[in-house]
Amino acid sequence: MADERQPVPVRTMLVGIALVVATYLTLRAIVLLAHIETLLVVAAFFAVVLTPAVDLLRRKLGISRGLSTAVVFIVGLGLFGGLMYAFIRPLVDQGREFADNFPSYVSEAREGRGPAGDLVKRYNLDERLRDAQASIEDSVANAGGSALKVAGRVLGGVVSILTILVLSLMMLLYGPDILKGGLKILEPQRQQRVKAVASDCARALTGYVMGNLLISIVAGTLTFIALLVFGVPFAAVLALWTAFADLIPLVGATLGAIPTIGVAFLHSTAAGIGMLVFYVIYQQFENHVLQVVIMSKTVQINQLFVLVSVLVGVELLGILGALLAIPAAGVIQVIARDLWDHRAGKFKEEPTIGTAEIPMSDIVAEKQEAEKQEAEKQEAEKQAAEKQEAEKQAAEKQEAVKHEAVKHEGDTPERPVTVSE
Repeated sequence: MADERQPVPVRTMLVGIALVVATYLTLRAIVLLAHIETLLVVAAFFAVVLTPAVDLLRRKLGISRGLSTAVVFIVGLGLFGGLMYAFIRPLVDQGREFADNFPSYVSEAREGRGPAGDLVKRYNLDERLRDAQASIEDSVANAGGSALKVAGRVLGGVVSILTILVLSLMMLLYGPDILKGGLKILEPQRQQRVKAVASDCARALTGYVMGNLLISIVAGTLTFIALLVFGVPFAAVLALWTAFADLIPLVGATLGAIPTIGVAFLHSTAAGIGMLVFYVIYQQFENHVLQVVIMSKTVQINQLFVLVSVLVGVELLGILGALLAIPAAGVIQVIARDLWDHRAGKFKEEPTIGTAEIPMSDIVAEKQEAEKQEAEKQEAEKQAAEKQEAEKQAAEKQEAVKHEAVKHEGDTPERPVTVSE
Protein backbone atom coordinates (compact mmCIF):
# COMPACT_ATOMS: atom_id res chain seq x y z
CA MET A 1 0.00 0.00 0.00
CA ALA A 2 1.42 3.35 -1.02
CA ASP A 3 2.31 5.77 1.70
CA GLU A 4 -0.09 8.63 1.95
CA ARG A 5 1.47 12.10 1.78
CA GLN A 6 1.23 14.07 4.95
CA PRO A 7 -0.48 17.45 4.60
CA VAL A 8 1.73 20.52 4.94
CA PRO A 9 1.17 22.19 8.31
CA VAL A 10 -0.53 25.54 8.22
CA ARG A 11 2.30 27.05 10.25
CA THR A 12 4.86 26.01 7.62
CA MET A 13 2.78 27.55 4.84
CA LEU A 14 2.40 30.80 6.77
CA VAL A 15 6.16 30.94 7.41
CA GLY A 16 6.85 30.38 3.68
CA ILE A 17 4.40 33.09 2.66
CA ALA A 18 5.89 35.47 5.22
CA LEU A 19 9.41 34.85 3.89
CA VAL A 20 8.29 35.52 0.31
CA VAL A 21 6.54 38.75 1.32
CA ALA A 22 9.52 39.88 3.40
CA THR A 23 11.90 39.20 0.48
CA TYR A 24 9.69 41.17 -1.92
CA LEU A 25 9.41 44.11 0.46
CA THR A 26 13.17 44.11 1.04
CA LEU A 27 13.95 44.14 -2.67
CA ARG A 28 11.32 46.80 -3.23
CA ALA A 29 12.83 48.97 -0.50
CA ILE A 30 16.30 48.54 -2.02
CA VAL A 31 15.00 49.73 -5.39
CA LEU A 32 13.08 52.69 -3.95
CA LEU A 33 15.98 53.79 -1.75
CA ALA A 34 18.60 53.44 -4.49
CA HIS A 35 19.46 57.16 -4.42
CA ILE A 36 19.97 57.17 -0.65
CA GLU A 37 22.05 54.00 -0.87
CA THR A 38 24.24 55.65 -3.48
CA LEU A 39 24.80 58.66 -1.23
CA LEU A 40 25.68 56.36 1.68
CA VAL A 41 28.18 54.40 -0.41
CA VAL A 42 29.88 57.55 -1.70
CA ALA A 43 29.96 59.07 1.80
CA ALA A 44 31.43 55.87 3.24
CA PHE A 45 34.08 55.90 0.51
CA PHE A 46 35.18 59.44 1.39
CA ALA A 47 35.05 58.66 5.11
CA VAL A 48 37.37 55.67 4.68
CA VAL A 49 39.76 57.68 2.51
CA LEU A 50 39.91 60.59 4.97
CA THR A 51 40.24 58.44 8.10
CA PRO A 52 44.07 58.07 7.87
CA ALA A 53 44.48 61.86 7.73
CA VAL A 54 42.20 62.31 10.76
CA ASP A 55 44.07 59.64 12.73
CA LEU A 56 47.42 61.17 11.78
CA LEU A 57 46.38 64.59 13.11
CA ARG A 58 45.14 63.00 16.33
CA ARG A 59 48.47 61.23 16.90
CA LYS A 60 50.75 64.11 15.92
CA LEU A 61 48.88 67.02 17.51
CA GLY A 62 47.09 65.20 20.34
CA ILE A 63 43.73 66.82 19.53
CA SER A 64 40.24 65.36 19.71
CA ARG A 65 38.69 63.44 16.84
CA GLY A 66 36.10 66.15 16.24
CA LEU A 67 38.72 68.87 15.89
CA SER A 68 40.96 66.78 13.65
CA THR A 69 37.96 65.92 11.45
CA ALA A 70 37.06 69.61 11.16
CA VAL A 71 40.65 70.49 10.18
CA VAL A 72 40.75 67.77 7.50
CA PHE A 73 37.39 68.86 6.09
CA ILE A 74 38.32 72.54 5.99
CA VAL A 75 41.68 71.86 4.34
CA GLY A 76 40.09 69.45 1.83
CA LEU A 77 37.31 71.86 0.90
CA GLY A 78 39.83 74.69 0.62
CA LEU A 79 42.04 72.71 -1.76
CA PHE A 80 39.06 71.62 -3.85
CA GLY A 81 37.74 75.19 -3.97
CA GLY A 82 41.14 76.49 -5.02
CA LEU A 83 41.41 73.95 -7.83
CA MET A 84 37.90 74.73 -9.05
CA TYR A 85 38.65 78.47 -8.94
CA ALA A 86 41.86 77.96 -10.94
CA PHE A 87 39.91 75.88 -13.47
CA ILE A 88 36.78 78.04 -13.79
CA ARG A 89 38.24 81.56 -13.50
CA PRO A 90 40.06 81.51 -16.89
CA LEU A 91 36.92 80.13 -18.55
CA VAL A 92 34.86 82.94 -17.06
CA ASP A 93 37.39 85.54 -18.14
CA GLN A 94 37.51 84.19 -21.66
CA GLY A 95 33.72 84.00 -21.79
CA ARG A 96 33.45 87.63 -20.67
CA GLU A 97 36.02 88.66 -23.24
CA PHE A 98 34.14 86.76 -25.94
CA ALA A 99 30.87 88.44 -24.91
CA ASP A 100 32.49 91.87 -25.01
CA ASN A 101 33.96 91.24 -28.46
CA PHE A 102 30.93 89.40 -29.82
CA PRO A 103 29.58 92.43 -31.79
CA SER A 104 32.92 92.86 -33.56
CA TYR A 105 33.02 89.13 -34.34
CA VAL A 106 29.54 89.37 -35.85
CA SER A 107 30.45 92.40 -37.95
CA GLU A 108 33.66 90.73 -39.17
CA ALA A 109 31.71 87.60 -40.04
CA ARG A 110 29.17 89.59 -42.06
CA GLU A 111 31.89 91.48 -43.90
CA GLY A 112 33.99 88.34 -44.45
CA ARG A 113 36.96 89.63 -42.44
CA GLY A 114 39.01 87.89 -39.74
CA PRO A 115 38.96 84.22 -38.73
CA ALA A 116 35.18 84.24 -38.32
CA GLY A 117 34.71 85.72 -41.81
CA ASP A 118 36.95 83.02 -43.32
CA LEU A 119 34.87 80.30 -41.65
CA VAL A 120 31.62 81.90 -42.89
CA LYS A 121 32.87 82.03 -46.46
CA ARG A 122 34.41 78.58 -46.44
CA TYR A 123 31.37 76.75 -45.09
CA ASN A 124 28.57 79.12 -46.24
CA LEU A 125 27.47 79.58 -42.65
CA ASP A 126 25.35 82.65 -43.47
CA GLU A 127 23.12 80.65 -45.83
CA ARG A 128 22.86 77.76 -43.41
CA LEU A 129 21.94 80.21 -40.65
CA ARG A 130 19.09 81.65 -42.73
CA ASP A 131 17.84 78.15 -43.57
CA ALA A 132 17.87 77.11 -39.90
CA GLN A 133 16.44 80.37 -38.56
CA ALA A 134 12.96 78.92 -38.02
CA SER A 135 14.23 75.93 -36.05
CA ILE A 136 16.50 78.19 -34.01
CA GLU A 137 13.54 80.41 -33.09
CA ASP A 138 11.53 77.33 -32.03
CA SER A 139 14.44 76.11 -29.89
CA VAL A 140 14.75 79.51 -28.22
CA ALA A 141 11.00 79.59 -27.54
CA ASN A 142 11.13 76.15 -25.91
CA ALA A 143 14.31 76.85 -23.98
CA GLY A 144 12.39 77.95 -20.87
CA GLY A 145 11.26 74.43 -19.95
CA SER A 146 14.71 72.99 -20.61
CA ALA A 147 16.27 75.69 -18.47
CA LEU A 148 13.98 74.80 -15.57
CA LYS A 149 14.91 71.14 -15.91
CA VAL A 150 18.59 71.99 -15.97
CA ALA A 151 18.20 74.25 -12.94
CA GLY A 152 16.34 71.49 -11.11
CA ARG A 153 19.10 69.00 -11.85
CA VAL A 154 21.78 71.45 -10.74
CA LEU A 155 19.91 72.09 -7.50
CA GLY A 156 19.50 68.37 -6.95
CA GLY A 157 23.22 67.85 -7.53
CA VAL A 158 24.10 70.57 -5.01
CA VAL A 159 21.79 69.00 -2.41
CA SER A 160 23.35 65.58 -3.05
CA ILE A 161 26.86 66.99 -2.61
CA LEU A 162 25.92 68.66 0.67
CA THR A 163 24.27 65.44 1.85
CA ILE A 164 27.42 63.45 1.05
CA LEU A 165 29.57 65.96 2.95
CA VAL A 166 27.35 65.78 6.03
CA LEU A 167 27.18 61.98 5.92
CA SER A 168 30.96 61.72 5.53
CA LEU A 169 31.44 64.05 8.49
CA MET A 170 29.08 61.99 10.66
CA MET A 171 30.76 58.74 9.62
CA LEU A 172 34.18 60.12 10.48
CA LEU A 173 32.99 61.25 13.91
CA TYR A 174 30.84 58.33 14.98
CA GLY A 175 31.83 55.53 12.60
CA PRO A 176 34.62 54.01 14.76
CA ASP A 177 32.36 53.76 17.83
CA ILE A 178 29.58 52.18 15.77
CA LEU A 179 32.00 49.63 14.31
CA LYS A 180 33.38 48.77 17.75
CA GLY A 181 29.86 48.25 19.07
CA GLY A 182 29.03 46.02 16.12
CA LEU A 183 32.17 43.92 16.61
CA LYS A 184 31.30 43.24 20.24
CA ILE A 185 28.39 41.01 19.24
CA LEU A 186 30.82 38.66 17.46
CA GLU A 187 33.01 35.99 18.97
CA PRO A 188 36.57 37.12 19.87
CA GLN A 189 38.12 34.93 17.17
CA ARG A 190 35.70 36.24 14.54
CA GLN A 191 36.30 39.81 15.72
CA GLN A 192 39.98 39.52 14.83
CA ARG A 193 39.13 38.15 11.40
CA VAL A 194 36.62 40.93 10.66
CA LYS A 195 39.10 43.57 11.86
CA ALA A 196 41.80 42.16 9.58
CA VAL A 197 39.50 42.10 6.55
CA ALA A 198 38.22 45.62 7.26
CA SER A 199 41.79 46.87 7.64
CA ASP A 200 42.77 45.31 4.29
CA CYS A 201 39.72 46.86 2.60
CA ALA A 202 40.49 50.31 4.03
CA ARG A 203 44.13 49.96 2.98
CA ALA A 204 43.07 49.01 -0.55
CA LEU A 205 40.73 52.01 -0.81
CA THR A 206 43.17 54.53 0.63
CA GLY A 207 46.12 53.19 -1.33
CA TYR A 208 44.26 53.26 -4.61
CA VAL A 209 42.93 56.79 -4.10
CA MET A 210 46.28 58.21 -2.99
CA GLY A 211 48.06 56.49 -5.86
CA ASN A 212 45.50 57.69 -8.38
CA LEU A 213 45.75 61.26 -7.09
CA LEU A 214 49.54 61.15 -7.36
CA ILE A 215 49.36 59.86 -10.93
CA SER A 216 46.87 62.63 -11.81
CA ILE A 217 49.18 65.25 -10.34
CA VAL A 218 52.06 63.91 -12.41
CA ALA A 219 49.89 63.92 -15.55
CA GLY A 220 48.73 67.50 -14.96
CA THR A 221 52.24 68.75 -14.20
CA LEU A 222 53.85 67.16 -17.25
CA THR A 223 50.99 68.40 -19.45
CA PHE A 224 51.44 71.94 -18.13
CA ILE A 225 55.18 71.84 -18.88
CA ALA A 226 54.58 70.50 -22.39
CA LEU A 227 51.96 73.16 -23.13
CA LEU A 228 54.32 75.89 -21.96
CA VAL A 229 57.11 74.51 -24.17
CA PHE A 230 54.84 74.60 -27.26
CA GLY A 231 53.35 77.95 -26.29
CA VAL A 232 49.76 76.69 -26.24
CA PRO A 233 47.32 79.14 -24.53
CA PHE A 234 45.26 78.20 -21.47
CA ALA A 235 48.03 75.86 -20.28
CA ALA A 236 46.88 75.91 -16.64
CA VAL A 237 43.23 75.16 -17.50
CA LEU A 238 44.13 72.33 -19.88
CA ALA A 239 46.57 70.85 -17.35
CA LEU A 240 43.91 70.89 -14.63
CA TRP A 241 41.44 69.28 -17.02
CA THR A 242 43.97 66.53 -17.80
CA ALA A 243 44.58 65.94 -14.09
CA PHE A 244 40.84 65.72 -13.34
CA ALA A 245 40.16 63.45 -16.32
CA ASP A 246 43.05 61.16 -15.42
CA LEU A 247 41.20 60.21 -12.22
CA ILE A 248 38.77 58.21 -14.38
CA PRO A 249 40.09 54.66 -14.86
CA LEU A 250 41.11 53.31 -18.28
CA VAL A 251 39.79 56.19 -20.43
CA GLY A 252 40.71 59.18 -18.27
CA ALA A 253 44.03 59.95 -19.95
CA THR A 254 42.39 59.81 -23.38
CA LEU A 255 39.56 62.12 -22.30
CA GLY A 256 42.12 64.58 -21.00
CA ALA A 257 44.24 64.41 -24.13
CA ILE A 258 41.52 64.99 -26.76
CA PRO A 259 40.62 68.65 -25.96
CA THR A 260 44.23 69.49 -25.13
CA ILE A 261 45.47 68.22 -28.49
CA GLY A 262 42.57 70.01 -30.21
CA VAL A 263 43.48 73.37 -28.64
CA ALA A 264 47.14 72.76 -29.51
CA PHE A 265 46.22 72.18 -33.19
CA LEU A 266 44.15 75.38 -33.17
CA HIS A 267 47.24 77.20 -31.93
CA SER A 268 49.57 75.67 -34.51
CA THR A 269 50.07 72.43 -36.38
CA ALA A 270 53.51 71.93 -34.85
CA ALA A 271 52.10 72.32 -31.34
CA GLY A 272 49.31 69.86 -32.11
CA ILE A 273 51.71 67.23 -33.43
CA GLY A 274 54.04 67.83 -30.49
CA MET A 275 51.25 67.33 -27.93
CA LEU A 276 50.07 64.21 -29.76
CA VAL A 277 53.56 62.71 -29.55
CA PHE A 278 53.81 63.81 -25.91
CA TYR A 279 50.59 62.02 -24.94
CA VAL A 280 51.58 58.83 -26.76
CA ILE A 281 54.89 58.73 -24.86
CA TYR A 282 53.29 59.72 -21.56
CA GLN A 283 50.60 57.04 -21.88
CA GLN A 284 53.30 54.38 -22.16
CA PHE A 285 55.17 55.92 -19.23
CA GLU A 286 52.05 55.94 -17.06
CA ASN A 287 51.01 52.39 -17.92
CA HIS A 288 54.40 50.74 -17.56
CA VAL A 289 56.18 52.88 -14.93
CA LEU A 290 53.82 54.99 -12.83
CA GLN A 291 51.12 52.36 -12.45
CA VAL A 292 53.67 49.71 -11.48
CA VAL A 293 55.65 51.86 -9.04
CA ILE A 294 52.84 53.81 -7.39
CA MET A 295 50.21 51.08 -7.29
CA SER A 296 52.61 48.37 -6.11
CA LYS A 297 51.43 48.74 -2.50
CA THR A 298 47.73 48.56 -3.30
CA VAL A 299 45.54 45.57 -4.02
CA GLN A 300 46.49 44.03 -7.36
CA ILE A 301 43.35 43.43 -9.43
CA ASN A 302 42.95 41.34 -12.56
CA GLN A 303 42.65 43.58 -15.64
CA LEU A 304 39.52 41.79 -16.86
CA PHE A 305 37.96 42.35 -13.44
CA VAL A 306 38.92 46.04 -13.69
CA LEU A 307 37.25 46.40 -17.11
CA VAL A 308 34.07 44.62 -16.01
CA SER A 309 33.86 46.65 -12.78
CA VAL A 310 34.29 49.94 -14.67
CA LEU A 311 31.59 49.00 -17.18
CA VAL A 312 29.20 48.07 -14.37
CA GLY A 313 30.03 51.26 -12.47
CA VAL A 314 29.42 53.45 -15.53
CA GLU A 315 26.12 51.72 -16.20
CA LEU A 316 24.94 52.20 -12.61
CA LEU A 317 26.31 55.61 -11.62
CA GLY A 318 27.89 57.15 -14.71
CA ILE A 319 31.18 58.98 -14.16
CA LEU A 320 30.88 58.55 -10.39
CA GLY A 321 30.50 54.82 -10.88
CA ALA A 322 33.65 54.75 -13.01
CA LEU A 323 35.57 56.51 -10.23
CA LEU A 324 34.32 54.09 -7.56
CA ALA A 325 34.50 50.94 -9.67
CA ILE A 326 38.13 49.92 -9.09
CA PRO A 327 38.14 50.63 -5.31
CA ALA A 328 34.92 48.62 -5.02
CA ALA A 329 36.52 45.81 -7.02
CA GLY A 330 39.50 45.90 -4.66
CA VAL A 331 37.22 45.55 -1.63
CA ILE A 332 35.33 42.66 -3.25
CA GLN A 333 38.62 40.94 -4.04
CA VAL A 334 39.84 41.28 -0.43
CA ILE A 335 36.61 39.78 0.92
CA ALA A 336 36.56 36.98 -1.67
CA ARG A 337 40.18 36.12 -0.94
CA ASP A 338 39.45 35.92 2.79
CA LEU A 339 36.47 33.62 2.19
CA TRP A 340 38.59 31.42 -0.07
CA ASP A 341 41.42 31.23 2.46
CA HIS A 342 39.07 30.10 5.21
CA ARG A 343 36.84 27.73 3.24
CA ALA A 344 38.79 26.25 0.38
CA GLY A 345 41.43 23.99 1.86
CA LYS A 346 43.67 26.54 3.49
CA PHE A 347 45.17 26.00 6.94
CA LYS A 348 42.77 26.04 9.83
CA GLU A 349 42.67 29.04 12.08
CA GLU A 350 44.02 26.68 14.80
CA PRO A 351 45.78 23.36 14.01
CA THR A 352 44.38 20.15 15.52
CA ILE A 353 45.89 16.76 16.43
CA GLY A 354 44.45 13.28 15.98
CA THR A 355 41.12 12.05 14.73
CA ALA A 356 39.46 13.74 17.67
CA GLU A 357 40.76 17.10 16.27
CA ILE A 358 42.05 18.24 19.63
CA PRO A 359 43.08 21.90 19.29
CA MET A 360 46.80 22.50 19.40
CA SER A 361 46.32 25.17 22.04
CA ASP A 362 44.86 22.55 24.42
CA ILE A 363 47.83 20.24 23.84
CA VAL A 364 50.27 23.09 24.43
CA ALA A 365 48.37 24.15 27.56
CA GLU A 366 48.43 20.62 28.97
CA LYS A 367 52.13 20.32 28.25
CA GLN A 368 52.85 23.67 29.86
CA GLU A 369 50.78 22.69 32.90
CA ALA A 370 52.65 19.36 33.24
CA GLU A 371 56.00 21.15 32.93
CA LYS A 372 54.88 23.66 35.55
CA GLN A 373 53.85 20.92 37.97
CA GLU A 374 57.13 19.05 37.39
CA ALA A 375 59.09 22.24 38.01
CA GLU A 376 57.14 22.91 41.21
CA LYS A 377 57.77 19.33 42.36
CA GLN A 378 61.48 19.60 41.70
CA GLU A 379 61.58 22.93 43.47
CA ALA A 380 59.81 21.46 46.49
CA GLU A 381 62.20 18.48 46.60
CA LYS A 382 65.16 20.83 46.31
CA GLN A 383 63.86 22.99 49.15
CA ALA A 384 63.26 19.87 51.33
CA ALA A 385 66.79 18.61 50.64
CA GLU A 386 68.27 22.00 51.45
CA LYS A 387 66.25 22.13 54.66
CA GLN A 388 67.36 18.65 55.66
CA GLU A 389 70.98 19.51 54.92
CA ALA A 390 70.69 22.71 56.93
CA GLU A 391 69.21 20.80 59.89
CA LYS A 392 72.01 18.20 59.67
CA GLN A 393 74.65 20.90 59.62
CA ALA A 394 73.01 22.66 62.57
CA ALA A 395 72.95 19.39 64.56
CA GLU A 396 76.58 18.68 63.76
CA LYS A 397 77.54 22.19 64.77
CA GLN A 398 75.63 21.87 68.04
CA GLU A 399 77.29 18.51 68.75
CA ALA A 400 80.70 20.00 68.07
CA VAL A 401 80.04 22.90 70.41
CA LYS A 402 78.90 20.50 73.17
CA HIS A 403 81.92 18.28 72.69
CA GLU A 404 84.22 21.31 72.86
CA ALA A 405 82.60 22.45 76.11
CA VAL A 406 83.06 19.04 77.76
CA LYS A 407 86.67 18.94 76.69
CA HIS A 408 87.25 22.42 78.08
CA GLU A 409 85.83 21.44 81.46
CA GLY A 410 88.19 18.36 81.69
CA ASP A 411 91.29 20.36 80.97
CA THR A 412 90.65 23.05 83.70
CA PRO A 413 93.21 22.66 86.80
CA GLU A 414 91.89 22.47 90.43
CA ARG A 415 92.38 25.55 92.61
CA PRO A 416 95.03 24.91 95.46
CA VAL A 417 93.87 24.95 99.13
CA THR A 418 95.40 27.77 101.25
CA VAL A 419 96.50 27.64 105.00
CA SER A 420 93.70 29.82 106.08
CA GLU A 421 91.29 27.36 104.57
